[in-house]
Amino acid sequence: MLTRTEYCADIQNIKSEFNDIKNTLNEPSGNFFYDPWNIKPEYKNTVWEKLLSTLPVDHGEARVIVMAPGTTYMSHADIDDRYHLSLTGEQSYLIDLDNTKMHLLEQDGYWYEMDAGRLHVASNFGSTDRVQLVVRKLLTPTTMPSLVQVKITPNKETHDQRYKFDNIISPWLNRANKNKSLKDFNYNSNGVTFKTTMSELDSLVVTEDFKIEVESIS
Repeated sequence: MLTRTEYCADIQNIKSEFNDIKNTLNEPSGNFFYDPWNIKPEYKNTVWEKLLSTLPVDHGEARVIVMAPGTTYMSHADIDDRYHLSLTGEQSYLIDLDNTKMHLLEQDGYWYEMDAGRLHVASNFGSTDRVQLVVRKLLTPTTMPSLVQVKITPNKETHDQRYKFDNIISPWLNRANKNKSLKDFNYNSNGVTFKTTMSELDSLVVTEDFKIEVESIS
């Protein structure tokens, strides 16, 4: 789930900067998922711009995520893979639930690629804050012909609607993007829309919690 890249950053002596951030370091230049993001004006010429510059690829949203001691996330997957740079922490892990494997997050200065299409959680079992710089990979729009337009919406209101989406549909979305068969993904409060091939869509299995509408594109 985690693979070390060749990209490396100097993460020494940056703890004093944590109080000066407001989570998201950059802003979209166009489409949220497909177009590169630009550093926000308030973070230009700061240590945060310097850290992001050590990731020399076009990328999406960059967030500084602080996880308090003794906390964890709920099980989920994401449509977009991530880059992770671990800044502080002890006994902090990314846990691959699909393969029941724990990955210790070390402050070694290297960026790691994360396969976010696997069901996973992040957990901090230590006594100090876990601080990560997490960057979204951009989605790659398909160039395949003969696509269909798909809309997925909740079939009913439930307390765990987002949880079910992230555990059932997000893994498929991630695979479809990796298979280069996804395009124009978008989401709003009513659900998600995207274009894909019919053969790819055939592999999506959903529960009665969701409604799928499919239209041919002329």
